[in-house]
Amino acid sequence: MAKWPWIDRKFSFDYPASKFPDLLERWRGTPARLEERVAGLSRDVLTRRPGDGWSIQENVGHLLDLEYLPAERIEQILNGEAELIAADMTNRKTHEASHNDAKIEDLLSAFRAARLETVRRLESLEEADWARSALHPRLKQPMRIVDIIYFDSEHDDYHLGRIGELVRALT
Repeated sequence: MAKWPWIDRKFSFDYPASKFPDLLERWRGTPARLEERVAGLSRDVLTRRPGDGWSIQENVGHLLDLEYLPAERIEQILNGEAELIAADMTNRKTHEASHNDAKIEDLLSAFRAARLETVRRLESLEEADWARSALHPRLKQPMRIVDIIYFDSEHDDYHLGRIGELVRALT
């Protein structure tokens, strides 16, 4: 399904740090977009796996599993660390989480709460912090706090796209 795999994507962070408020609003909106996208879907549709790919519910759970990463990376930058922690590209946490056994409402609620916590932290930053950066370990390029929000928004959209493909295929 994934026509452009996440791992193959390249990013150019060539916009001004002043784009932060716009990107923050995009990022803040992901919980509502997820909730709207899965509303009314049966448990069978939510948990059906297409071959060896993730189900809709596992895609939602994956976003929850990774919600710690932008928050931790932001703190690393604010603490003056030179390099950001790497994501587990094997997605072990998601593969082991049994997200299909959970209630979709619980996954969505936990994701919303975790996202809101990081949004509140971001809203407390000074404008000068938006441009502070550290090296992204996989991309091998500096990533500013504003770029973390952009990058994570792109990751959110990637999984929302997968969910949309699954909805079309399964309903």
